[in-house]
Amino acid sequence: MQKKKTHTSKQGRRVTNRPQAATGDILNPKARLEATINPKWKRHYAHLTELREHFLNKKDNLSKDANEETPSYSEHMADAGTDTYDRDFALSMLSADQSAVYEIEQAIQRIESNTYGICEMTGKPIQSERLNAIPWTRFSVEAERELERNGAANRAHLGALGSIREAGVREDETEDTEKEDEQS
Repeated sequence: MQKKKTHTSKQGRRVTNRPQAATGDILNPKARLEATINPKWKRHYAHLTELREHFLNKKDNLSKDANEETPSYSEHMADAGTDTYDRDFALSMLSADQSAVYEIEQAIQRIESNTYGICEMTGKPIQSERLNAIPWTRFSVEAERELERNGAANRAHLGALGSIREAGVREDETEDTEKEDEQS
């Protein structure tokens, strides 16, 4: 490791000479980090970063939906109730997505610190099938069972990928189908 050289400037300030930065360091600082990732986990790292971006984008959309102003003039009480329900639903989805983002970011940090794939409870390797199914998992199957038995398990449960607007359309379609069935 090179020693940093210091000197005093004309203004009397202490100045530290630093090595030159490469263009890649400035434009893509994560590239150096990605180069140090264990090749065994590169696919998981790419998948987890993709999931993180997806949930962050989804979180932004849910946040916008939850904060959306609804006109209060000439609004029917049922419409106001529906809007309140939609806002509450968006906020609960936002909370669940925040938990998922946290778990995903923790998994990314474990990859970066070379502790990914090791059970936090037993210290034993986590099965590759489990990591493929739940890439952010912290525990082996045995440890997870033990935690569930003791009531200490708190996993992120992720729903199907989609937007809140798509979920609303599906619910409306289901209600229309049910009404048609009742009338028949």
